[in-house]
Amino acid sequence: MDDKGFMRLAIKKARQGIAKGQTPFGACIVKKGKVIACSHNVVWKNKDITAHAEITAIRAACKKLKSIDLSGCTIYSTTEPCPMCFSAIHWARIPRIFFGARIEDAKKAGFHEMEINDKKMMRLAGDNLDILGGFLRDENIALFREWKRKKGRPY
Repeated sequence: MDDKGFMRLAIKKARQGIAKGQTPFGACIVKKGKVIACSHNVVWKNKDITAHAEITAIRAACKKLKSIDLSGCTIYSTTEPCPMCFSAIHWARIPRIFFGARIEDAKKAGFHEMEINDKKMMRLAGDNLDILGGFLRDENIALFREWKRKKGRPY
């Protein structure tokens, strides 16, 4: 599978979350071409504000690899990681981030986002990550429209 395929797994996972009444975010962690973890946001299900897709995927990847060091992994996120998620990516030592929608897109969709993009976070952290933003952006932004059409959504 290639980068597009891995991002589409994150998108698929986000759609599963939407179907379960969660917000439209998904993340997939890959190492050496193999999926290590793929998750969607479970904030509302778990009543845990930290249960963003990236965080739950990092938790699952650390457990699976029996390590807090995820060097050599790539994270595919449907939306640009927020400062909390970026910090977790930094501490897990994930060197590559692919994301679709931008923080501004999430904010336009009605989410309470902090406008600190990943490039600024990378500079502040002194990281030298490989970040590819806007990857399959239209497909990722479509998740916000799907979520908005969902009746009974929590947010």
